[in-house]
Amino acid sequence: MATIATPNTAEAFGVSEVNKVKRVHERGRYDKKTVYEILDAALVCHISYIIDGRPFCTPTGFWREGDHLYWHGSAASRMIRKTKEGVPVCLTVTHLDALVMARSGFHHSVNYRSVMAWGNAHHIDDPEQKLKLMDRFIDRIYPERSKLIRQPNAQEFKATTMMGMEIEHASGKIRDKHVSDEEEDYEGVRAWSSTYPVTQVIGAPIDCDRQIPDLKRPDAMVDFEPGARLDHVLTKTYKRTFGDK
Repeated sequence: MATIATPNTAEAFGVSEVNKVKRVHERGRYDKKTVYEILDAALVCHISYIIDGRPFCTPTGFWREGDHLYWHGSAASRMIRKTKEGVPVCLTVTHLDALVMARSGFHHSVNYRSVMAWGNAHHIDDPEQKLKLMDRFIDRIYPERSKLIRQPNAQEFKATTMMGMEIEHASGKIRDKHVSDEEEDYEGVRAWSSTYPVTQVIGAPIDCDRQIPDLKRPDAMVDFEPGARLDHVLTKTYKRTFGDK
């Protein structure tokens, strides 16, 4: 039976041939604080794996607890059927933060925060732990909501598979700067250059038209304010549910 993750006290992931950032290596980050912050500000990841010699990459919702990552999916999905037996996977997350317009095509870029994490995916078999993880995934996004909604029925429980992965290797990569051109191009190339910040923001709620009268937004949803940045909201809701682990 897989166990609920506990934090690893190491402060950084070791640099190896697996996770070493080789392209623009100065952007690489290996400290767990930075890697965790990038992961905890995200909701969707992409998981890469091999099936019968062919590469696949599946987008799915996920979250982190300590040095473990968890995700869910339909029991009928190709990714779940393959990885439930335990297979090597690479999980990636990317935040697009800005578009960067330079004076040459080579120096056009984007500002971003990304993580690549490697490990061996495993299927969560224990029913009690599986139910806890299903609740935690809801609470990771919407703090304390699992206490308000009904528990999954037998069919829903059977149709949902929970997966976990201990992070064996990981690295972050960040670009966070303005235009960076060749020195001679600043005056020699008459091309307007700029940086456009990019953010996802929370919109105003649209209540269900069959809402029970007099229901109000729970206090735990205080971070979901229209106009708030999604990555900031997800970081706050993660901490409300899991603290700083």
